[in-house]
Amino acid sequence: MLSTDSFLKSMLSGAQMLFVAFGALVLVPLLTGLNPSVALFTAGVGTLLFQWVTHRSVPIFLASSFAFIAPILYSTQTWGVSDTLGGLMAAGVVYMLLGVFVKFNGVGFLHRLMPPLVTGPVIMVIGLGLAPVAVNMALGKTGDGSAELFPYVDALIVSMSALLATLLAAVFARGVFRLIPILFGVAVGMIVAASMGMVSTAPIGEASWFAVPDFVFPTFNWQAILFMIPVAIAPAIEHVGDILAISNITNKDFIKKPGLHRTLFGDGLATFAAGAFGGPPNTTYSEVTGAVMLTKAFNPIVMTWAAIFAILLAWVSKFGAVLQTIPTPVMGGIMILLFGSIATVGLNTLIKARVDLAQSRNLVIVATTLVFGIGGMTVGNGEFSLQGISLCGIVAIFLNTVLPEEKSNTPSDLHEEKAVVDDLIDHAR
Repeated sequence: MLSTDSFLKSMLSGAQMLFVAFGALVLVPLLTGLNPSVALFTAGVGTLLFQWVTHRSVPIFLASSFAFIAPILYSTQTWGVSDTLGGLMAAGVVYMLLGVFVKFNGVGFLHRLMPPLVTGPVIMVIGLGLAPVAVNMALGKTGDGSAELFPYVDALIVSMSALLATLLAAVFARGVFRLIPILFGVAVGMIVAASMGMVSTAPIGEASWFAVPDFVFPTFNWQAILFMIPVAIAPAIEHVGDILAISNITNKDFIKKPGLHRTLFGDGLATFAAGAFGGPPNTTYSEVTGAVMLTKAFNPIVMTWAAIFAILLAWVSKFGAVLQTIPTPVMGGIMILLFGSIATVGLNTLIKARVDLAQSRNLVIVATTLVFGIGGMTVGNGEFSLQGISLCGIVAIFLNTVLPEEKSNTPSDLHEEKAVVDDLIDHAR
């Protein structure tokens, strides 16, 4: 039995973890047109499902995945929200199947399928491919640049204020505050925007205090499903890195126990459940992993409390209304740094894994992946097409599989990935 002090400490630590994850968690639904209250609900439910699959042994929180932003935007415009949700559920199934493959083939299966040579450029595409969306919103336009929502000068002042606050918090803040630069950016951006008359409080006044989240249920369209399935590659890459990181921080080998197959399956189940209720796909959160390192909150029950608070907060409709009032230039300014940081992580993956780009094989894989992903290459037309993250992930894996490479005595496990993660954590301490 937990003592009263331990109970309260775990509960408060859980609230703090949700606070750390909150900025990035709600940013994805706000960008993609999904409901942020539903995203809170599915993040909580997804984390609890993950804990059930992994026997509540890993101190990790799951929430909205940035890898799916561009695919969701395209899919909702092409097939609608409900068909998109069906596609996201299918991506969750693929994620679970990856866990099954790892179960029967070992962790070396993932390294052979997606070594740093593949994961590095794919991560870069996630960030750089979204750069135009960030810039358009920072300039007061819609994400695709088709319409102007705010005057150019006003939007630029607000977006640069939000960007400046975010980067200052990321560089100069200390302790847990260094882990929430997005919230600093939102706060400063909202203050500046409100002073310029860009914030409407009418939706807040009209909303009731408590209400059932605006759930949207999926329909199934094979075109949307086939489009979304390959995107599961990207969060799988991120997942492996986060599991290695939390293993390093806690001095426990979660790759072996509960096993990478269980953590992958749990992540996929969480994404499947999110799509079933109308939320964005879930993935493990690096910000929360950083908070665990800082606070030494190694007990997984802390994440249980974070999940419970997320579910409860989803039913506070006035809070959801507040989130809907954030002007697009505020989000655009924050995303300039955020998406650039994602691209830099991909570049750093190549550097830390010592991928030699002087080798023709490596250069071909990285170059083709980047241009396909960022340039907007599309394969197919009419009823089905591949583009963006979906296309470049498949291309990178295909080229890595078919192009001959020099024989190596290096073991086929996650040694390169672990070296990258260890180096990053050493610099973060």
